[in-house]
Amino acid sequence: MINTVEEALEFIKENDVKFIRLSFCDIFGNLRNISVMPDELPRAFKHGIPFDAHAVGLSDISNSDLFLVPEPETLSVLPWRPQQGRVVRFYCGIRNPDGSIFRGDTREILKSVVIRTEQKGISCMIGAECEFYLFKTDENGEPTTVPFDNGGYLNVYPLDKGENIRREICICLEEMGIKPETSHHERGPGQNEIDFKFSDPVNSADNLITFKQVVKSIAARNGLFASFSPKPLLDKSGSGLHINISLIKERSVKNSERILT
Repeated sequence: MINTVEEALEFIKENDVKFIRLSFCDIFGNLRNISVMPDELPRAFKHGIPFDAHAVGLSDISNSDLFLVPEPETLSVLPWRPQQGRVVRFYCGIRNPDGSIFRGDTREILKSVVIRTEQKGISCMIGAECEFYLFKTDENGEPTTVPFDNGGYLNVYPLDKGENIRREICICLEEMGIKPETSHHERGPGQNEIDFKFSDPVNSADNLITFKQVVKSIAARNGLFASFSPKPLLDKSGSGLHINISLIKERSVKNSERILT
């Protein structure tokens, strides 16, 4: 488990890491990143790496210079990238030029909500359940609306052709420190679901973004397109994103009360 800047730098040095992705989400939840070489990482931790915030819709043109500062505890190797000359990813805080927290940094906003909740003596755990479709691609690799299979709820092979894709996704998630719990074919043709273990709000949000990236990357590697759209096929089942929230009010060390699940 990486917790400090020094540990992160040592990991990069000892594990043949050649590329580092500094990742963040825009206000729509879309994953964005800048890649840097290992020699730039100390500067990233200390001062941040600049990017054009206006280009991704985070600010107006007059205040477009913002900085990405990696969070060392979010370091993760990307298993689908080469094992020689590895690629790792950090999730980043977004900072203003003076080093202060950017008000549109949604990860920091979530952290502040967690702090306020804890100050009220309430702990929170989040579990996300995310459905997605797998579609075939055309000869140019562009997505189509043709489902990967015609399976239904809990079907098995050969109706369910997505079982090997889900297996590959689950193995990849485990390698990134995310624990899958269940996986199965959903109701729609080409529709799948993989559930992973609950966690605290910030880690759960990080895991959901990682999950979506893994699904899309593994699908693309197999010549498919993964869609998280709520209704990609008008006459078929929609895809849900179910968020399970547990709030526990601490009465004392030995006695607590679950107030909402």
